Amino acid sequence: MDSFELEQFLPYRLNRAAEFVGLRFAAHYKAKYGMTRPEWRTLAALGSSGRMTSKAIGLHSAMHKTKVSRAVFALEQRRWLKRMEDDADRRLEHLELTPAGQHAYRELIELARRYQTELEAEIGDSGVRALTDGLAGIEKVIRSSTRGKKLPEPDDL
Repeated sequence: MDSFELEQFLPYRLNRAAEFVGLRFAAHYKAKYGMTRPEWRTLAALGSSGRMTSKAIGLHSAMHKTKVSRAVFALEQRRWLKRMEDDADRRLEHLELTPAGQHAYRELIELARRYQTELEAEIGDSGVRALTDGLAGIEKVIRSSTRGKKLPEPDDL
């Protein structure tokens, strides 16, 4: 049998770590607002970037268009975002947070800051530095390998 050690395979380890950290944070905003992960990611993208299209949100947060569409609908039902038709191209809609959405975003950002502080305390200073350096290296590879290329959507793989 091959001596491949799955637990040492970097993509597997990164995925497990991201899933653990993401789900643990999701428990916080789900408890407070009953939000799903796609709703949180959509709200966060709009809150941090301002006006965006659904396609831009999908690219920004690496979510499939159907997840973005459902999240947009749910946030619109809460009256946290509004849609505006593009003046030049009626097929495009620009999305923006309403004042209520901006308020929720600010509250969720405080929740995120507290969670990050808690996580950093658990990891420790040297662990945070090592993780930050490692992620910066991966992000550099991402930037250099994706210039001008469209990445496949998760559901396309």
